[in-house]
Amino acid sequence: MARLLLGVSGGIAAYKSLELARAATLAGHGVRVLMTPNALRFVGAASFEGVVGAPVLTSEFERDPMRGAFPGEPGEAGHDPIGHLELAANCDAFLVAPASANTVAKLAGGFADSMLTTSFLACTAPRLVAPAMNDRMYADAATQANLAALRERGVEVIEPDEGLLASRGERGRGRLPDPERLLAAVEAAASWEGARPWDGLSVLVTAGGTREPIDPVRFIGNRSSGRMGIAIAAAAAKRGASVTLIAANVALPAPAGVRRIDVETTADLERVAREEFPASQILLMAAAPADFRPEAAAESKLSRDASLDLSLKPTEDILAGLVANRAPGQTIVGFAAEHGGDAVERARAKLARKGADLIVLNDVSDPTIGFESTENAVTLVAATDEVEIPKAAKDTVAEAILDRVEQLRAGAQAAS
Repeated sequence: MARLLLGVSGGIAAYKSLELARAATLAGHGVRVLMTPNALRFVGAASFEGVVGAPVLTSEFERDPMRGAFPGEPGEAGHDPIGHLELAANCDAFLVAPASANTVAKLAGGFADSMLTTSFLACTAPRLVAPAMNDRMYADAATQANLAALRERGVEVIEPDEGLLASRGERGRGRLPDPERLLAAVEAAASWEGARPWDGLSVLVTAGGTREPIDPVRFIGNRSSGRMGIAIAAAAAKRGASVTLIAANVALPAPAGVRRIDVETTADLERVAREEFPASQILLMAAAPADFRPEAAAESKLSRDASLDLSLKPTEDILAGLVANRAPGQTIVGFAAEHGGDAVERARAKLARKGADLIVLNDVSDPTIGFESTENAVTLVAATDEVEIPKAAKDTVAEAILDRVEQLRAGAQAAS
């Protein structure tokens, strides 16, 4: 189990951090909590101490009375008067949640004026921040610049959720994510010793299904939920990559630390993918673009009493267009949803036609692994071989896909 350091700054969302500490402790992790003076205005230190079974430190001048830095570790009582250095040196991951606008600014500026900020500055383990604040404060250019500065230094930023805020019932982006999402993010960061295998890589993932309007309320689309693409984005982020997710009509939340761009139509998806692709080393096209769109969409809702003759035209071939403009060192993975028959041969033909490095074949004729399913079974079709991944949770399948991508990239580098 991991040794997790939790920093709590002042904000109404601090009550969620108490639930996070409880969940992490029940999962078997050793948890220590650092609080700013303002955080104590929202949740008392005694509440955290009762949950994690260890003292809460609020001042960098406090002597840590714990025998070991984390619960369950051996050590001498009063082992180190410099508590912030001891905890920072021994944790497996450090999460600041909630991270107020003021705390985000201090962390970005390298301030060391509290137990939390001093420990964050001294920590060499994976560091994460979960900003939580009013939506206007979050959207302000100063806050966004501070978050960008933290990202550039390798700090993982867990994007806030959108919904009801504490300010007079307002809605917007600024809510601290639920404890389950926060725990998953910090567990993923703590699971790697030292550098993570995809640190420094930029990964672009598409997910979901595009919709082509017939009129303002009707569309042509497909049944893709985006679950597989979400799982792939999460797996890539867990390996340390900087991940951008282009989500086409996906209702599911983005994984922690993943940058999300929402699109609706195939043209939208093509435009954003073309903009984002040049900065990416790996592209995984898990989205299912609609193959056809109406010649012209009606400007007002069509009456159901009128007959409808729908003339369709093909949409953009996004994958082929990106392959045509690829740079050396870029790895491109396409996806093929087939329905029975000789699916592997069709996938191999698509691999050659598109010019991709790998095709992930999903046979949706099996209802247990079709659309909306939490499980999948795929065949990974490359130029030289085919690898079958048996039915498993989509998270597991995503890891297998990324393992194969690693092999392909290693082979390409050895051959160059």
